[in-house]
Amino acid sequence: MDMTHSQFQSQGVAAAPQAQSSAPLELAIVLPTLNEHDNIAPMVRRLEDALGPTGWEAVFVDDNSSDGTAEEARRIAQADPRIRVIQRIGRRGLASAAIEGMCATAAPFVAVMDADHQHDPALLADMLAAVRSGGYDLAYASRFAEGGNADGLSSKGRETGSRVANALARKLTGSELTDAMSGFFLLRSEQLRAQADKLSGIGFKIMLDILATAEPRMKVKEFPLKFATRLSGESKLDHGVILDFVGGLAERWFGRFVPARFVLFGLVGGLGVIVHMSVLAAIYWPDSIGFGWAQAIATMVAMTFNFWLNNLLTYRDKKLAGADGLFWGWLKFCGSCAVGAFANVAVATVLEEQGFVWWGAALVGVAIASVWNYALSSKFVWGRFR
Repeated sequence: MDMTHSQFQSQGVAAAPQAQSSAPLELAIVLPTLNEHDNIAPMVRRLEDALGPTGWEAVFVDDNSSDGTAEEARRIAQADPRIRVIQRIGRRGLASAAIEGMCATAAPFVAVMDADHQHDPALLADMLAAVRSGGYDLAYASRFAEGGNADGLSSKGRETGSRVANALARKLTGSELTDAMSGFFLLRSEQLRAQADKLSGIGFKIMLDILATAEPRMKVKEFPLKFATRLSGESKLDHGVILDFVGGLAERWFGRFVPARFVLFGLVGGLGVIVHMSVLAAIYWPDSIGFGWAQAIATMVAMTFNFWLNNLLTYRDKKLAGADGLFWGWLKFCGSCAVGAFANVAVATVLEEQGFVWWGAALVGVAIASVWNYALSSKFVWGRFR
């Protein structure tokens, strides 16, 4: 049965704030969230104060927060159609969340910012005007530009790390930016969609990825940002800012040939070999401990090291946490590596028996084991079955 407008309102859902005379949708603000329930309502109010009552929408992309962040955004959206929610199940990561949110809007312009109130929504109007004018392809907020500050960073170590990563990022992008690692930026939606299939979606610094893959290079406008203290919730970053950049470098240099994760996985494996041999050399004393026991201990130490570093670097956006998660993840990783080791030995032995030079057979075995370990670990340790 059809309801009249007044009857619809009486069902407890507020009428849309966009009247016929309201401004058309022009800007979407994408806000990746993780356990930020208490930040949502204050952020909506700040967005309205900065942008007015119409012409914008906020897209909260939530990585299945345990504190009810998505439910809080839906509660507000019941009475405010400017608010939208994407709740991701089985997927995590700030960069991929930002990409999904930016591709999910019909607005001609799109911005990405944090929902924790460290980014100031008051900058959005000027950023939009800069890109709308056609003089710039991307506008972003910089903590290190004249007039800005990084007071909201949790430690001097993070500030130093961010500055070092910025210096390296400028080399990668060819852009003279004071804060290439910024997470607060705005561009045309069509520009983002044109580049979406080139973006890795790995890590945290999506703007760096956009700038590095753009052809021709983008014209950028910088706005000073006073980086505020977090209002509530937990950081989507940790102290490994440089590790984010390492992941970005791997993707840019090797991503067109092999997955960036596989490159990082291989680098970790190489370091694991060094750890293995160091431990073996330190504990193998024929008079006190036999080679078999020393090799077994060195193997377990190396696998534990590889698991820890892969969790920290290769799979940072899917990082396992908590004693239970880390224990079962480590156990599955060891199991995956055991299967890979068996494949290594079996293939190398068969090739050597068929006449391959011994070192060639060994390298083939190592390569197969690496691919096998990467595939199993990606799926069963840090993937959907973890």
